[in-house]
Amino acid sequence: MLFQESFDLVLRDAHLRGHAVPQDIGIIDGRIAVIGRISAGMGRQEEAIDGRLVLPGFVDTHVHLDKSCLLCRCGNAGGGLKGAIAAVARLKQDYTVEDVYARGARTIEMAIGKGTMHMRTHVEVDPRAGLRSFEAMKQLRQNYAFALDLSICVFPQEGMLNDPGTEELLEQALVEGADLLGGCPYTDSDPSGQMERLFAMATRHDLDLDFHVDFDLDPSWTHLEEICERTETAGWQGRVAVGHATKLAAMDEAVFERLIARVAQAGVAVTALPSTDLYLNGRDAGFRAVRGVAPVHLLKQRGIIASIASNNVLNPFTPFGDCSLLRMANLYANLMHLGPEDFAACLDLVSEDAARLMRIEGYGLAIGAKADIIVMDGEEEAEVFGGLCDPMMGFKHGRKSFVKPAATLFRP
Repeated sequence: MLFQESFDLVLRDAHLRGHAVPQDIGIIDGRIAVIGRISAGMGRQEEAIDGRLVLPGFVDTHVHLDKSCLLCRCGNAGGGLKGAIAAVARLKQDYTVEDVYARGARTIEMAIGKGTMHMRTHVEVDPRAGLRSFEAMKQLRQNYAFALDLSICVFPQEGMLNDPGTEELLEQALVEGADLLGGCPYTDSDPSGQMERLFAMATRHDLDLDFHVDFDLDPSWTHLEEICERTETAGWQGRVAVGHATKLAAMDEAVFERLIARVAQAGVAVTALPSTDLYLNGRDAGFRAVRGVAPVHLLKQRGIIASIASNNVLNPFTPFGDCSLLRMANLYANLMHLGPEDFAACLDLVSEDAARLMRIEGYGLAIGAKADIIVMDGEEEAEVFGGLCDPMMGFKHGRKSFVKPAATLFRP
């Protein structure tokens, strides 16, 4: 069928997943109106895609903008999770809104150039950081809305019940515009008490929850099961996510199967954070360290909403990163021994599945969806994923938000 109506923007000859031949995409008022063949000259603006792969903008479900790009300030943090937490704790009492904003902006701009269009940032709120990082996040959310939707999750990194004043600051942040509430039970003197308080706060404010949990390789205990129980008690199924959950990588098969069946029943989502989880876990085993990353592709197969995300960028928790979710998913595929037949599922974990975790409405490449679109520097899905092709351009709500031309060779 040849469409002859007028469009604000037409993307010509785009390769879409699931389509055997290139398609045109017609956009009206920031949404996809048509996928098919569109008559020449029907777009007020037109872009030649030339058969390149087009994807919905990537979704980063778990990143820490407030402590990104701190690497050069921390020196040797001592390695390991406790050392990283201590190093940042020493720095954050001197945070200013301007400093957090500048580092967050640097990170967001890296992410935009790598195709990310939705991001959930976890922000530390406690008596040392106060609400300064949160204030910076609100400014970033507003100033970068042209290219990226930023969701702010406030949480107590160093505990809550053991840190007087933290709960009151979290409450204040929720009143002043935080989008959801996070937790970190394993750093609290009373992990169960923290979970109880956070579920009460979340239900009172009608907000989703996203916890850091089970961040080690000791399978003899877990907080994940209690989170499942509290999720069901609160009636919060589909509104609770957990990040890390690296104990899943160390359990024997029977325990693993029992626990993920419980997670599926409770409707709790799980995010793997490959770079951080690889860097911080298993240090006592030296070069024989296990992978230490939750096998979220297996959870996805069992109907659990799952994602892969960045977590930390250029800081003591993860002294690496360029904010490429494609690179993160590629890393995950490598360490899980996944081949080309699994590449599509890995792409879903930083796009479609991640959007489900964040409950983003109107996501995807379908008629009626928001026109949040990236154009990759390659044609075939397997080669784009396996070869880590960069995005060449992006469109946020149908407006071009970035351009990143392919390299040009100058031959002698």
